[in-house]
Amino acid sequence: MVDAKKGTLIVLEGLDGSGKATQAKLLAQHLKEAGKNVQEITFPDYASDSSALVKMYLAGQFGDKPDDVNAYAASSFYAVDRYASYKTSWGSFYEAGGVIIADRYTTSNAVHQCSKLPPEQWESFLQWLFDYEFRLLGLPAPDEVIYQVIYLQVDPAVSQKLMTGRYHGDESKKDVHEKDVEYLARSRNAAEFCAAHLGWETVHCTQGDAMRSIEDIQSEVRKLAQRVI
Repeated sequence: MVDAKKGTLIVLEGLDGSGKATQAKLLAQHLKEAGKNVQEITFPDYASDSSALVKMYLAGQFGDKPDDVNAYAASSFYAVDRYASYKTSWGSFYEAGGVIIADRYTTSNAVHQCSKLPPEQWESFLQWLFDYEFRLLGLPAPDEVIYQVIYLQVDPAVSQKLMTGRYHGDESKKDVHEKDVEYLARSRNAAEFCAAHLGWETVHCTQGDAMRSIEDIQSEVRKLAQRVI
């Protein structure tokens, strides 16, 4: 049974360039205006020292390709950053019944690290990941909390154009994930598997070769969030 004292965790998940940060911010603002007690969180937590290994990894200091760091090691970098954030920033707020809007969560390890493994290993990897983050580290777990994942599905070609625009055409500013188109394609396959396998809500954000409007996507995101709030 869910502990009534605990809060609600809504996760916005999606590949790079899917608009997670924008949609999370708009949803949080909407819920605050509706009188809800809301806190926004983002992973990785780049403002914290806890993200040091993540920064080194994404900067290519352990290798210039995502696969140079295996799925289990990379997952640990992100998981420890999440643990530090929970202990120092949002854990007490959540435990007191607050609503957490998360731009990424354990879900991102599921997507990005599954993509480094053959599909026949995805199930066992997910079992390891959820046991590690939820049972061993003690982060809020889907089967113990009011929890929802909203997956922002974007065509990889569209997300690539958006990321190029983000950096004003300077490809050197992309991290090791963003530079590797083949890796991003694998991540898309892993994301589709996770969304279906884990029961995530899916919002289709592209129409043809372009993004739907921010407002249109946000309207759908709000409707989904209302199911758990």
